[in-house]
Amino acid sequence: MPNLTLEDIAKQAGVSRSTASRVVNDDPNVSDSARKRVQEVITSTSYHPHAAARSLASQRSWMIGLVLPRSVSSFFTDPYFPRLTQGVAQACNQQNYTLGFFLVDTKEDENRIFPRISRKGLLDGIVLQTPQMGDTLIDQLVKTEIPVVVAGRPFNTNGVSYIDVDNITSAYLAVRHLIRLGYTRIGTITGRLNGTTGLDRKAGYQKAIHEHGWEVDENLIAEGDFTEESGYFALKQLLPAHPDAIFAASDSMAIGAMRAARESGLNVPGDIAFVGFDDLPAASQPEIKLTTMRQPIVQFGMKAVETLIDLIENGIKPSRRILMETELVIRESCGASQKNGPYNH
Repeated sequence: MPNLTLEDIAKQAGVSRSTASRVVNDDPNVSDSARKRVQEVITSTSYHPHAAARSLASQRSWMIGLVLPRSVSSFFTDPYFPRLTQGVAQACNQQNYTLGFFLVDTKEDENRIFPRISRKGLLDGIVLQTPQMGDTLIDQLVKTEIPVVVAGRPFNTNGVSYIDVDNITSAYLAVRHLIRLGYTRIGTITGRLNGTTGLDRKAGYQKAIHEHGWEVDENLIAEGDFTEESGYFALKQLLPAHPDAIFAASDSMAIGAMRAARESGLNVPGDIAFVGFDDLPAASQPEIKLTTMRQPIVQFGMKAVETLIDLIENGIKPSRRILMETELVIRESCGASQKNGPYNH
């Protein structure tokens, strides 16, 4: 049926135009029976509301912005961000939102993008990955009162809704696993220490070491930037300290470090064991078999959108704080099968 109007849908469903409009705009204040009748007519007629008219009627753009602090090149080489984006995009599709995508690499990028993403009427809300350069952009957006969900705990959580995993506890459990397997010189390759993720995973490593009664040896700690290349060079830096196991704060860094270990003539896990963080697809490849802390990255992105829509529809206060579960996935790189047999927490 060509050129159907909302009035036509309402008439066929036996409801008022305003009721039909509320159904189309997902307004909860509609009876189940009326909603069902309208949806049946929409399905049978293949009716699609005019996007501009829908936006005007609801004063919403039905567009969500995803802001990532990455250059274009590093976005495509870091496997974490495409998976996060996949989850965000899937949730937007399911909720009938359009996704706007913004990459921020420098302070200049931030200054250029802020006026666009904060302009009234452009975006209904924003999912923002925790910036590496600090919380300035988060603070600016919070002041505009546009709904924002930060992926990753920011330094300043006052008035901020965010979603994260418990990075301290997760890292602690990863290192405790290595301690229980009998390793005594456990090193770590941290993420960037100018952000909460890198700092928290380092804190979890230190907590496990201290709890076991050991002193933290700074010679067994090297900073990376979550990339495979940084893991490779960090392991080279750590080798003179003779570590027998490494907790890397990302799978990418663990994979780079394993490559460096093998190039140095070390057997994995016979001479040096590894645990990563993320459970990216590469971690389960036969040539890698990386023990890792799994975080649900795609689901993380989907939950961020669900939380953002909650803010859009129900108000930004109180702030939402959501922690998602992680899980230790044991594979061959930690040497569990060689040392004590299968081991589960």
